[in-house]
Order: sequence, then structure tokens, then C-alpha cells
Amino acid sequence: MLRGSHLPPIATPALSSLRLSWIPCLSLSSPPKLRKLSTFAAPFQTFIPQTFAPSWSHRCFMSLKRVVPLMDLPCPKATASSSAGSDSGDGREILVQHLLVKEDDLKLLVDLQQRISGGEDLSDLAAEHSICPSKGEGGMLGWVRKGQMVPEFEEAAFNAPLNKVVRCKTKFGWHLLQVISEREESLLQDIQPDELHAKMQDPNFSEEAQLVDVREPEEVAQASVPGFQVLPLRQFGSWGPEIATKLDPQKDTYVMCHHGMRSLQVAKWLQTQGFRRVFNVSGGIHAYALKVDQSIPTY
Repeated sequence: MLRGSHLPPIATPALSSLRLSWIPCLSLSSPPKLRKLSTFAAPFQTFIPQTFAPSWSHRCFMSLKRVVPLMDLPCPKATASSSAGSDSGDGREILVQHLLVKEDDLKLLVDLQQRISGGEDLSDLAAEHSICPSKGEGGMLGWVRKGQMVPEFEEAAFNAPLNKVVRCKTKFGWHLLQVISEREESLLQDIQPDELHAKMQDPNFSEEAQLVDVREPEEVAQASVPGFQVLPLRQFGSWGPEIATKLDPQKDTYVMCHHGMRSLQVAKWLQTQGFRRVFNVSGGIHAYALKVDQSIPTY
């Protein structure tokens, strides 16, 4: 059984897979304690408050090139911006929870498997026995797709029947995993400034899409594009937990920053929160000023 406290903050057609605890870290002083925003998406490995930083387990499941090459880990590869379904195989995302024990703890593994068969909750056992830091989330990893995990974990997870606990072995040890739900893959891709500008000329665009600027207030004061809602990345602790009330996960979401790097991190995180179509403005407002509207100051 999946406890309510372990559900992602945004539950779309099927929660949020193999990402539920991957919010990278932003070195801020006195970051707010907002652990519930965990999402195996590894969005802001260098931008989000330490409290949201993916712990060892989360890093071991999503290979973030910005931190350390984890190509052989049971986690997403976090390639740059491209269509989420471009190389994932069957077009599914799955919501996974698991527990991890050491390779030589076979006795414990068998005991835990028997206890689960007897009716105990995998999430409760993960919180008590797992050596993966996701234990703090009841073993919840979040929404994941193919190509984001080490092969052994991926094969077991994508072949597991819904809600059935199965086990597999990786370089990290033995896993008991459970697929809670599945959904069609979401989309994350770059959009060129001139393409965005063309879309913005459509009178219906503002009703069908939402625009987000993640730069800091002082940056927005220097240069801005009308229609963007400002959600400064350094203030993530205040707006992150309320993202479902600020934005509609079902609408096309366009994210912009100065040069396109911070916005890409936020775009990846939004994807883990159940946002179905997310676009990163390539080159940021700097490129927009050069290619679309020269009246916008560059800095």
C-alpha cells in the first residue's frame, strides 16, 4: 500500500516516477525544510536548496552529468533537453518505490520479502531497513522512463506487474521494488526564441500556455518579456511546494532564464512534478533579445 505521505505533490494520471526525491541542491543559507518535494528528476543539482538535494540514493538512480557520471547507476541519465520520449522505448513512465539492502544481507532480504507477502507495507519496511536515502520517502523514487536507470533495475521495473513486489540485484545491492502506477511519457524539449515569439502572437496562446521566468528580481528589472510569471529560482523554497496552485500541470509550460541553463533545471523538475509538456527557451532572454526583440537590453 502506498501511504498518502509518500505521494508526490502533484498526482496526475499516475503520480511521479523514479524521481520522487531528486531535487538537486542550491547552496543557499538557511534553506527551508521541504522534504515532500522529492522527485527522482534531478532537476536542480546545482540550483535547489540543500534540503531538496538528491541524497545518495537519488543520485544513484539518476545519473546527473553535472555532478558525477552515473551512467551505470539505477537512475535516469538526465540528458540535455530533448523530447522525453525520443529514446525511451515503449513510451511509458512508471512510478516506483523500493528498498535496498546490502548484497550480503540475503537473510534480511528474504525476511523482508516474506513480511511483504504477509501484508506489510513495502514503504514502511523501506523506512526502517533500506540503506538507500530514499527511505525517508518510504522508498519512493518517483516517475521514471527507460534509459534513466541501470539495466538490471530498469529490466525488473519495466517488466514488473503493477503493485507486485519483485526483487533484483544491482551494483548497489539487492532491491525489492514495486511499480505503483504507469502513464504515457511527458515531453521536455527546447524551443527557439523566434518560435516562441511566433506562438505568442496567437490570441489564444495565453489561455493555452503558461510562461515562467526563473531569473532573480534584479535581473527581471533589467530585461523582461511581457506575459512571464516570475518564480525566482533562489526563492524555490517558497514557491516550489505550492507549484500545483501556481501553475497548471496540464498546460504547455515555457520556462526562461538568462541563458537557458537554470530554466532547463526547472523544466526538468516540473516534468517530475507531473507537468505534461514543458519547453525550455533555448538561449534564454539573451537569445530572445538578440534574435527577436532588440529593444530588450542584454546584460
